[in-house]
Amino acid sequence: MLETLIENNVVCHALEAMIFASITCSILGVIISRMSLSSIGFTMSHAAFAGAALGMFLGANAQMTAIAFSMVVAALIGPVSDKAKMAADATLGVLFAMSMAVAIFLISYMEYMGKGLSASSLLFGDVVSLYREEIYALAAVCFLAILFVLGFYKEISAIMFNMKIAEAAGIRVKLVYYILLFIIALSVALSLNIVGGLLIFVLLVTPASIAGQFCFNVRSMFIVAPAVALFMSAFGVWAAFEYTMPVAPLVALLLTAAFALSVMLSFKRRINTKMN
Repeated sequence: MLETLIENNVVCHALEAMIFASITCSILGVIISRMSLSSIGFTMSHAAFAGAALGMFLGANAQMTAIAFSMVVAALIGPVSDKAKMAADATLGVLFAMSMAVAIFLISYMEYMGKGLSASSLLFGDVVSLYREEIYALAAVCFLAILFVLGFYKEISAIMFNMKIAEAAGIRVKLVYYILLFIIALSVALSLNIVGGLLIFVLLVTPASIAGQFCFNVRSMFIVAPAVALFMSAFGVWAAFEYTMPVAPLVALLLTAAFALSVMLSFKRRINTKMN
């Protein structure tokens, strides 16, 4: 896609992948943060991590098993919460613990059996060995996330304000909620090879948190969060290849530093402080 601008295919693929992953995760992150369900991020990222480990254990395609496992976890969140009469946040905590237990058990068992598994790519990502098909898949899910927000904007806004009021008003809360979960699951699983299971949470939460320091409405957050994620990701890819540093951890550090700076510079926070 960017081959005409960037001659080095490795850099080109890394930049394209980070662009699509950061835009997708930051858009979904706005919804997650406004619903106060940031735990969805680390639950889904570790579900994808566990699914990839399962795929490696079975000798299957790690990305496909990561997608399948994430989808199963996404499908369990609602029914488990309803049956157990638990809050969604508590259910996410249980599923997160289960996913981590599965991942650690499989990786430890394979290492014990002498299979020589290296989990570093699953933990921290590996943008230098991406296939063109993976980038196309990321582009597709990026456009899917954008279409989801555009198509269900009114419903999403109502759900973010108050889920129970939205349901009482006749909004299809469960439908929108499940679509959101499945898109997050798909996005996280496809981004696993790029960002890694431990760092993808940063992309899901931090850009939206930065946007929240300056934006007074959700509409502007849907613009600012992807813009911040896009700029930081592009700059991180350039700096990583220029100075021989790992891409995903560098982008995570840049986003964290940007959040700290946004807190210090936030005029919205100063306005709220004066009003109080």
